[in-house]
Order: sequence, then C-alpha cells, then structure tokens
Amino acid sequence: MEKGLKLTDILVTIIIALIFGIIYKLWGPLYGVISTLGLHVEQLIYGMWFIAAVVAYLIIRKPGVALLAEVAAAQGEFIFGGEWGVATLIFGLGQGLAAELIFAAFRYQRFDMIVASLAGVASALASLGIDFYYGYIGDLALWNLLILFGTRIAGGILISGIFAHLLVKALEKTGVTNLVRPASQEDYKALG
Repeated sequence: MEKGLKLTDILVTIIIALIFGIIYKLWGPLYGVISTLGLHVEQLIYGMWFIAAVVAYLIIRKPGVALLAEVAAAQGEFIFGGEWGVATLIFGLGQGLAAELIFAAFRYQRFDMIVASLAGVASALASLGIDFYYGYIGDLALWNLLILFGTRIAGGILISGIFAHLLVKALEKTGVTNLVRPASQEDYKALG
C-alpha cells in the first residue's frame, strides 16, 4: 500500500468530510433535544462528531486522512451554519489529531473495530480536554463529571468505533470502496 496521499485520496476525503459536515450540522438539533433527558444521555450520540476521521481512514487507509477528514468536516459544519461557530474548527482539529495518533500508533496497518473504537475514545478525550479549556464542564461535581466522561467515551466507541466500522464494512461489500482502493481478501479479513 502506498503511504503518500494522492490527489484522488484528498478529494475523496474532502467529499466524505463534507457529507459528514452536513450530518454534523443536522446532528446539533438532535443533540439539543436529547440533552433535555438529563444525566448526560446526549453524550451517547456525541460520537457522531468524531466519525468522519474514522470512516475516511478505514476507506483510504493512509496517514493524514483522519486529521484531514475531521478538520474538513468541522469546516463543513461551520460553513453550513453549525451552531457552535468557529469553536467547531478547534474541536475538529483536536478530535482529528487524536484519531490520527491512534492510527499512527498501529503504524496505519490495522483497520479493525478495536482500532476504530480506540480512535473514538481518543477523540472523545480530546473533545473533553477542549471542553475543559472552554470552561463549561470544569465546574461540574465529580459524580456528574464522571457520568459525562463515561457517556461521551461510550458514545465515541458506539458511533465512531462500532458504527463507523460497520458502515465501512457495508460499503466494502457493495464494492464502492474499490473505486478508491482495490479490496483484497486480506482487507475483508481485517474488517471482520
């Protein structure tokens, strides 16, 4: 597998990111509605904001793709009128970098659900760090903070780990990813 990004890799990554940018924009109101349930239940769906990095990486499988996808998706959300404004770009950078570090730790050679889930956890932790910087969660009681941490990490695992992996596995079965990279039998085993 070639390590460097080709123009087609970048363009496909940007298209994936823009699709997720639209989804991110539409996800905001859903997040707001679910937050009315209390006890940080909305954090279980927070993992959607990490998914672009994981999906793009699982499809393209090259260094830099996760970071590019998450930053571009955040930019897309911002351009499409996302409710969090410019801060979205900071979150995209942090979350994408966190996912990229996980893929780098495995030398960009693993594409399974465990690695995808670890990327979701890393992105969740990065987003929590940024939230602390912005100061809105630092005043929570310890029990409340632990619930927030636990549910956001669970959301990262469920959505940007498990769901992203299953989504790409489904795309592999349709053959659409063969347009980006030919799938070998080894690729199918790695997704299994």
